[in-house]
Amino acid sequence: MDFSIGSDLFGYHVLWTILWTDILIFFLVGAITLFLISLRKNPENRQRWRQVFSTRLGMSTFVIIMAYIAIALVDSIHFRKALPAVEGQGSEQIFYSNTVNSLLDLALGEMGEQHERTYSAPFALKSWNKENLLLPGGERVRDYPVLKYGGQHLKNDEDKQRDIALNSLLGLGKGLALALLLISLHARWLKKRSKSSEPDLPWRAGWITFAIIMALLGWLITLGNLYHVLGTDQAGNDTLYESLKGIRTGVLIGTLATLITMPIAISLGIAAGYFKGWIDDVVQYIYTTLISIPGLLLIAASVLLFQVWINNNPDFFEVGLEKADAKFLALCFILGITSWTSLCRLLRAETLKISQLDYVQAAHAFGVSHFQIIRRHILPNLSHIIIISFVLDFSALVLAEAVLSYIGVGVDPAMASWGNMINMASTELSREPSIWWNLSGAFFLMFVLVLSVNLFSDLVNDAFDPKTQLEAA
Repeated sequence: MDFSIGSDLFGYHVLWTILWTDILIFFLVGAITLFLISLRKNPENRQRWRQVFSTRLGMSTFVIIMAYIAIALVDSIHFRKALPAVEGQGSEQIFYSNTVNSLLDLALGEMGEQHERTYSAPFALKSWNKENLLLPGGERVRDYPVLKYGGQHLKNDEDKQRDIALNSLLGLGKGLALALLLISLHARWLKKRSKSSEPDLPWRAGWITFAIIMALLGWLITLGNLYHVLGTDQAGNDTLYESLKGIRTGVLIGTLATLITMPIAISLGIAAGYFKGWIDDVVQYIYTTLISIPGLLLIAASVLLFQVWINNNPDFFEVGLEKADAKFLALCFILGITSWTSLCRLLRAETLKISQLDYVQAAHAFGVSHFQIIRRHILPNLSHIIIISFVLDFSALVLAEAVLSYIGVGVDPAMASWGNMINMASTELSREPSIWWNLSGAFFLMFVLVLSVNLFSDLVNDAFDPKTQLEAA
């Protein structure tokens, strides 16, 4: 849906476009902000989270995760540029492009608009495939054509290595300068709050990680506007640009699907284990039935049914990205609905054990309500299971998107995603010589995200697991 008010943005007259996933991701950021504020009111939880961030590993992985989330947020502010006025068009009449851009596109400069004809290798000046070329004298030869954008600022091909070195230093310098500015502001803010008696956190590890990320982004953006740093795909699209645009899809599909899974699994699992009886029988029947259905076939059938509805109702969507966003949101919902059974069974078994403990029986004897018992005694002892399951499910869903895209029922091809890139690269690796760079960008960014989330989840589990706390004591 388009926001009805147009405005000027960096010299462009734009019409703001709001997707449903944009609303959800900013809603999630607001919920996380409220959660962080609530931690200040609970000394016990605040101390547990302080334990997570008291290690250099915890601080570094948190900064990496926040970098991914920040890129996803910047890529979730969408707009459509105004088309140039034509002769005879009224001065008050403005038409907008059907192409939806984001603030990330502005940050990346011309990287997303530099389309070649077909494959090109990283930092190459010529295409990967030979074509029939017409020389100025009229002679036809078969050779590698010069790229339209990659390295076109060079006067001589021999200057490429020197130019890459100089622009690398420039990009790294820009990124480090901005990082040092932000770090200095943060250090001054911390110095004003240093009156607190609580031990300091390993901020230096977080600052170093942040500086490395900023330097890397500065290097990629600077060189990415001059060369194709990771080459181009079959359609001539810049692989680095597609990889960075896929961050939003990866973060959203892991977060939204997991947040749909959690309420269902938590409520049904605790209800079955606490109340027992017919409630337990109904919950077990539901998840046993759902488990018996092949998950991949159920997801594929649901996605295809929704795709038919989209094709039969094109008037609901003004631009192609809105259609792709609706399919993506449906995919997140379907993944969430079909992924809650394992956590539900685990929480049911743990609740059955906790409900038999002496302090829970004593609460029953004193007439404490069921809601208060679940809130004060059951749920806190399940928090470590819920948190670690959230992180593991997040990682699994990010990887599952690649599998679903491979069989053709994943994210819409119009939306940049790591799964689509890996799917396209599956046939390119069998070529001779193989085209490896389309896989490398998606694989590296996915690997760093999943690894950081898993390492951070281990620290969270150590801080929240009662058994770990007892062993440490």
